[in-house]
Amino acid sequence: MSASIEQNFLESSTKLFRYYKALGEKAIAQLKDDQVLQKPNDASNSIALIVHHLSGNMLSRFTDFLTSDGEKPWRNREAEFDESYPDKKSMMEAWDKGWKSLFDALESLKPGDLSKLIYIRNEGQTVMEAIQRQLAHYPHHVGQILYQAKILKGDEFKSLSIPKGTSSDFNKDKFSHEKARKHFTDGVK
Repeated sequence: MSASIEQNFLESSTKLFRYYKALGEKAIAQLKDDQVLQKPNDASNSIALIVHHLSGNMLSRFTDFLTSDGEKPWRNREAEFDESYPDKKSMMEAWDKGWKSLFDALESLKPGDLSKLIYIRNEGQTVMEAIQRQLAHYPHHVGQILYQAKILKGDEFKSLSIPKGTSSDFNKDKFSHEKARKHFTDGVK
């Protein structure tokens, strides 16, 4: 029996979120405490500030996901870009708390919930649209984290995808196997 399109959407969205969470964690794991607190310049955010924003957004959007506005009155979005963490450990605790909120909400959803209307800042959207909105938002910030980690580590950064100069060998290996369905959890815990 095949899964419904709605069930497939929920499962694939959850897998994609887990994939981007893992990418961010693998990049952050390569950094020291002081590196996650560094700003590239005065107009930019440190990795710790990006994490503060991501965590704040996730907690706001996914707490009481189906029953309250996604912009909670207790959220202080401006502080997410001003107030950092004292160290990487504290930052990662906030990171985990935000992602847990997201995954708890997603895992509670049923296929029929995707067409329900929810609100973010008083603007209605379906649950599916809200999930897609965050699937565009969170990878954007994870990409910022990866980019900064690469700059901070320089040549010592361990690639999280196909290392430069190895595409030909990578493709040769991939095409030496039978065709298979892509699983976004490959290599992700």
